[in-house]
Amino acid sequence: VQLQASGGGLVQAGGSLRLSCAASEGISSSYTLGWFRQAPGKEREFVSAIKWSGGSTRYADSVKGRFTISRDKAKNTVFLQMASLKPEDTAVYYCAATRIVWSAITNHMHYGNWGQGTQVTVSS
Repeated sequence: VQLQASGGGLVQAGGSLRLSCAASEGISSSYTLGWFRQAPGKEREFVSAIKWSGGSTRYADSVKGRFTISRDKAKNTVFLQMASLKPEDTAVYYCAATRIVWSAITNHMHYGNWGQGTQVTVSS
């Protein structure tokens, strides 16, 4: 399955954006879909993930309470609603898929099917 992220842009601090990650075909129930981000000079870091079948979610501490991940099974799409954005949220955001156990989903090394990233820039 191919994944395509979209929805990035330039926003002022405190603003909101909604990212989308569309799959090219139906997503197997065994998958977890994750969002990661990478700022210049930094390593790729986990943002959030959602189990495709049951809808369980997980968030990085840095975004908890501000970001919400969701999915639309009919559209084979995962969303990342981002609110109260901060300049430190500036990064390229990527979506990817994994079948790894839930306890390991924050490690980007376990993911494949990486989509083309979308740039999010938050100005102060």
